[in-house]
Amino acid sequence: MENAVKKFFGEYSVGNIYTYPEFLKMSEDNLNNTDPETLDDKEKKYFGYSQINLHRTKRIEKTFKPDDNLLKIIKNIDEPQTWLVITEDWCGDSAQNLPYIEKYLSYNEHLNMFVILRDSNLEAIDNYFKEGNPRSIPKIVGFDKDGSELFVWGPRPKFAQDLVKQLKAEGYTNEEFNKELHLWYGRNRGKELEKELFTLLQRIVRV
Repeated sequence: MENAVKKFFGEYSVGNIYTYPEFLKMSEDNLNNTDPETLDDKEKKYFGYSQINLHRTKRIEKTFKPDDNLLKIIKNIDEPQTWLVITEDWCGDSAQNLPYIEKYLSYNEHLNMFVILRDSNLEAIDNYFKEGNPRSIPKIVGFDKDGSELFVWGPRPKFAQDLVKQLKAEGYTNEEFNKELHLWYGRNRGKELEKELFTLLQRIVRV
């Protein structure tokens, strides 16, 4: 991972880098050790988001069924890759996508995913937030064994991104379009994400 980290952060110092299981444990520990009554209104809102996201993650882990075509290309990767994820545990799009990605990467020992927290590393990661919403998460950056960038993905599948744009254009509030977005995620069950991962990996993997 060292080469990827150097490429990703350059001269900037960063906070903790988590494996995906460590990231989930950190979130769960924070929830278990926080008294919601001590939080202000904004903090309570984000506390609630984090709670819901853990439930979403566990649901996906229980219902995950790999796509054979994507699994084939995953298993054909024969050199190390590091997938660095910028996110926060309150991010709903992360909860709806990262569990699938982690499951697929687990089928190949050459693939490793690590998580960094956006809000405590803003200066270091802002190079990856220059178009559209400047800090939309999750953002995933893939690197090869030498630290060369392979791809950038995020914050959500294109179909979901187009849905959000449409709902915002129609005047939906944040609460309303988030409800519709997560209904879509629940119905789609990761299929659009799988299509995008397949297309992405086809460009960089020999099959």
